[in-house]
Amino acid sequence: MKTDIEIATQAKLLPVEKVAKKLGIEKSDLKPYGNYMAKVKPATGNGKVILVTAINPTAAGEGKTTVSIGLADAMNRLGLKVCLALREPSLGPVFGIKGGAAGGGYAQIAPMDDINLHFTGDLHAITSANNLLAAMLDNHVYFGNELGIDKVTFHRCLDMNDRALRFIRCGLKYNERDDSFDITAASEVMAALCLSRDQADLKRRLGNIIVGYKKDGTPVYCRELKSEEAMTILLKDAISPNLVQTLEGVPAFVHGGPFANIAHGCNSITATRTAMHYADYVVTEAGFGADLGAEKFLDIKCRAAGIKPEAVVVVATVRALKCGGGKRKETLSERDDAALKAGLGNLMKHVENIVNVYSRKCVVAINRFASDEDGEIELVEKACSERGVEAVCVNVWGEGGKGGLKLAEKVKELCAQPDKPFTYCYELSDGIEEKINAVATMIYGADGVEYEPAAVEMLKKIKGTEWEKYPVCIAKTQYSLSDNPELLGRPSGFKIRIRDLTVRAGAEFIVALAGNILLMPGLSKYPNAEKMKIDGDKIEGLF
Repeated sequence: MKTDIEIATQAKLLPVEKVAKKLGIEKSDLKPYGNYMAKVKPATGNGKVILVTAINPTAAGEGKTTVSIGLADAMNRLGLKVCLALREPSLGPVFGIKGGAAGGGYAQIAPMDDINLHFTGDLHAITSANNLLAAMLDNHVYFGNELGIDKVTFHRCLDMNDRALRFIRCGLKYNERDDSFDITAASEVMAALCLSRDQADLKRRLGNIIVGYKKDGTPVYCRELKSEEAMTILLKDAISPNLVQTLEGVPAFVHGGPFANIAHGCNSITATRTAMHYADYVVTEAGFGADLGAEKFLDIKCRAAGIKPEAVVVVATVRALKCGGGKRKETLSERDDAALKAGLGNLMKHVENIVNVYSRKCVVAINRFASDEDGEIELVEKACSERGVEAVCVNVWGEGGKGGLKLAEKVKELCAQPDKPFTYCYELSDGIEEKINAVATMIYGADGVEYEPAAVEMLKKIKGTEWEKYPVCIAKTQYSLSDNPELLGRPSGFKIRIRDLTVRAGAEFIVALAGNILLMPGLSKYPNAEKMKIDGDKIEGLF
């Protein structure tokens, strides 16, 4: 069996101009980065959006991005005008635990090495714009602090997992204070770029970023430091979507990279709407499980972009379901119906949320492994059928688009069916506590929410302000529906603990920190970076 890297290096890619031509993109609207990547002038359209999400991730892996890519390839094989809208990988996971984020097997986007590394420089531009604001903020304080900033709340960022930067002393000899770095994917500049409709909207959002507070609690904004123009200049190219392709030549817009556990987990609005302009069907994905990425896609991004998904695909594997049911990773190839049934609760909760909370049409994609037995597949299919949802097996890793044809047919069928009114988990007119409680109880299945003192104080500060009308972005562990990563499957009898809240007036949402989640991940004991090798242009270990 060929490895991912062997499949990728043997693929014959089309020049990016030919990929663009498939969609009807004019050469004048392209800014090439080599032969196979290009920036595209943003546009707006009305193509149908298909959201791909998944169960809560496990050590066994689910293959959500791989299924997204394979689904687009399969829809292309059906003769449909389709393209992808995915996130850009962050160097943190690439060199950390997860590895690259460009699919696998015969369902990859390419050129994979470039996409997983520096790509077109978007994340570096975001990092630079973020840290320019931090530098101008400290510079302002150094030269007299005319704005009377008493508490600095804006953090520097870095596109790398580095736990040593979680707690630092900043500004020695000048404005000394406790501080921290966020990973770039969790930065407000990343969120602002991904939720902006155009350059003017981006500049407005950057100007609205809160950098600190005065002694009386009045917020101080980026625009008061006159930083937003220079930041927008740094991001003038980064705001445009990136065009690449699948191994089968299907166009893919890959742009923006917020994590779904500590940020809103969706690719940029400009990429999605540009894809909707040029294609009839747009396959997009949201990070981690449906409790994180899909919830934020539906409650945050859809509102900001004015879009809705016509259908939702929930990806699961038999191995991951058994893992979620308590079976050890080393024994997942063994049949264990008790563990599978225990893990099925997680899948069923996500399906119920999509259908009952958001009123979306749904299909389950079983990403099949060679070790899966027919009886195990039948158990999953039966559980889904009992909830009125069809489960479809896919093998896009081994067969590319051919292995996803049945799923593509089902998605096409769902998109053609009459649509119900799109419903949200909460209304923007609800209070912040009501919104958090709605997500915790309806999406996670919690019994309620508990607030620590810092969060209580922020709730008081938010109440009665324009911030109260923002959606909420809950940062919590990806491994569980709860805020405890040890509670797998479909836990019950728990509460969500909110330890603090942050107003992100540029992103226009409220971040609620749940459990012990941190905005700067750390490397694992044996990170992927240790396993990588390079020989000339040949790189191993990015997959």
